[in-house]
Amino acid sequence: MKQTEPLTSDRKPGASGAILAGWISRGELARELGLTEDTLRRWEDRRIGPVCVRAGRRVYYRRTAVQDWLAAQEAAKQPRGRGHR
Repeated sequence: MKQTEPLTSDRKPGASGAILAGWISRGELARELGLTEDTLRRWEDRRIGPVCVRAGRRVYYRRTAVQDWLAAQEAAKQPRGRGHR
């Protein structure tokens, strides 16, 4: 029985080598976050989303950078100051 990789894998099915290990495409990230690619594109233009890199016309995000960005969004929502629990 052939094993298949999950859709959220860092590598494309059938891809050889691991040059993109740890990276995710804009389309893959949009699907994982439940957003549109246009939203991620607007965030890139406004510099409010996770950091990305370009390889020609393709856009990639380092998975760890996305996780760090998500954690920062969570931290920004935490109450500050006294009296908050």
